[in-house]
Amino acid sequence: MALRHAVLAALLDGEYTGYQLAKIFDVGVSNFWYASPQQLYTELAKLEKSGMISGRQVIQLDRPNKRVFTVTEAGLDELTAFAAAASKPLSIRDDLAVKVQAIDHLDPAPVLAQLDERAAEATAKLALFDQGMRRLRGDLDEEEFLRSSERVGPYLTYLAGCRLEREMRDWCLSTAALLRSRAASHPKEGR
Repeated sequence: MALRHAVLAALLDGEYTGYQLAKIFDVGVSNFWYASPQQLYTELAKLEKSGMISGRQVIQLDRPNKRVFTVTEAGLDELTAFAAAASKPLSIRDDLAVKVQAIDHLDPAPVLAQLDERAAEATAKLALFDQGMRRLRGDLDEEEFLRSSERVGPYLTYLAGCRLEREMRDWCLSTAALLRSRAASHPKEGR
């Protein structure tokens, strides 16, 4: 998958500025794709140049003008081809997991701090994902929403993000607890 596909998918929900798209990536897309605002603006320019999105200027009286983008037929064709292509298996490159792998030869204190931080980040993301899902559902419960809504894709990706973040939070907490317990029972080993 390329960033272009994530941007096209995010733009399916409406007409957005680069700033709005960055906010969408921070909350709704971050569970399956990370991109910095600079990467998003660069990708928007490429997509517009290739005709997969169209942009238009919005004149604002009391603020600077803004540019909003929508997906074109060419963009939908690109997403259709992408959806038909075989998906690659999930691969994870996580520097914190490498640090835990090597923990028996390291001072555990900085790794423990990072495990705690990652658990807190996962908890915060879970709260954001929950807000997003509640916003999408409105007054409907989850089952009714999934059965009757016209668009369920964003909600389903939120669900996946919740599961991943919950697993990450739980792994970080249990790993940190285990490492602290081992350090308490083997104080002289230190490393």
